[in-house]
Amino acid sequence: MTTRSTRPNIIFIVADDLGYADLGCYGGREAPFGRVSPVLDGLAANGLKLTQGYSNSPVCSPTRFAMITARYQYRLRGAAEEPINSRSRGSTTLGLPTEHPTLPSLLKDSGYKTALIGKWHMGYPPSFGPLRSGYEEFFGPMSGGVDYFTHCDSAGRHDLWYGEEEHKDDEGYLTDVLSKRAVDYVERMATQEAPFFLSLHYTAPHWPWETRDDADKAPLVKDNLFDLSGGNIHVYRRMIHHMDEGIGWIMAALEKHGMADNTLVVFTSDNGGERFSDNWPLVGGKMDLTEGGIRVPWIAHWPKVIAKGGESTQLCMTMDWSATMLDAAGVKADAAYPLDGVSLMPVLKDATHTFRRPLHWRMNHRGQEAMRDGDWKYLKVDGNEYLFNIPADERERANLGKKEPQRLEAMRAQWQAWNATMPGIPEDATVSLGYSVKDMPQR
Repeated sequence: MTTRSTRPNIIFIVADDLGYADLGCYGGREAPFGRVSPVLDGLAANGLKLTQGYSNSPVCSPTRFAMITARYQYRLRGAAEEPINSRSRGSTTLGLPTEHPTLPSLLKDSGYKTALIGKWHMGYPPSFGPLRSGYEEFFGPMSGGVDYFTHCDSAGRHDLWYGEEEHKDDEGYLTDVLSKRAVDYVERMATQEAPFFLSLHYTAPHWPWETRDDADKAPLVKDNLFDLSGGNIHVYRRMIHHMDEGIGWIMAALEKHGMADNTLVVFTSDNGGERFSDNWPLVGGKMDLTEGGIRVPWIAHWPKVIAKGGESTQLCMTMDWSATMLDAAGVKADAAYPLDGVSLMPVLKDATHTFRRPLHWRMNHRGQEAMRDGDWKYLKVDGNEYLFNIPADERERANLGKKEPQRLEAMRAQWQAWNATMPGIPEDATVSLGYSVKDMPQR
């Protein structure tokens, strides 16, 4: 019988391109087969749900830089790519610098066991990789997207790894493969005295549009994983349901070993929804700084600390949750790399607690700028400026800039003052769009 640490285990579950209202607990409709996300709905009902939470970016790899460092991603060159693409293989600059402290490295140094199961997307070996940035174990793809059955990237290269060795033994539907690997990790950690930190970063429900029963589609999409002529809302919802089932397997493993009570489970998405996502009532999606591109679900479950049924309007973004996990573990940041993220532990302990938390974003794509401060949001897209009262107008349709010019001016100045503290966007930074209005009408 092992004596477990009193510090919590932490499981950070990240979906890929999930829309704000795709889950039932965020207003999503039932599918013809029934509830889309019963497990995640249950975690929210028995934990804490945040309705005003954001991702650090409306596209995947920049958010992941913020997630792992608990700092604004703009501080690192690799995160200026929107997103990192397969052409960065072999680059010595487009990735997470190995000397930078990370959420897993800080936890590991304090005695945690650490693992990443799922998507990395922050640069390729030999210069970069999960094992070089604090994870003791890694199983998953290095790139931004892979086929769910062949496990090949958009260039047709096999992209499933164990550590830094190519791994072809785990056949099957990738979402299930990742879920089963996570269950195995929990089972192994149940025999350890040390607490563990597990990053479980699914590729679901990211393209290509394949369910567990669609192995026959893999040969048809291998040359274009964007699957521009495929998919529909029914396939998409089933992909979410497969992920939800896997999360249920993991929660069952925690319960089996008596670890559920003192395990902090956090669920979110790396950015807003894509083609088939439900973002209601928000407008826009991936690549946009409108609400649909950055407002995402945030669910936290930790029975020892979080009361059931909590709902919070606290403003927060990805890096705040990374800071929260360090705080929950009693781990301090490296003084040379101060955190931009702010701990949400007071909110976890009391869902009614709120505090002022200004949030800032920028995108090379379309010259976008945004700031959320209290009820108000400043937005700039294609040179056009907007001012919105978000609680009153979540769809961002009523531009109040002319009605409140002083507030617009003040928020613009605040954004510019923040931006002056960040490195500029490099001239050689790239924007990679998988499709355009030629492929489908604009949102």
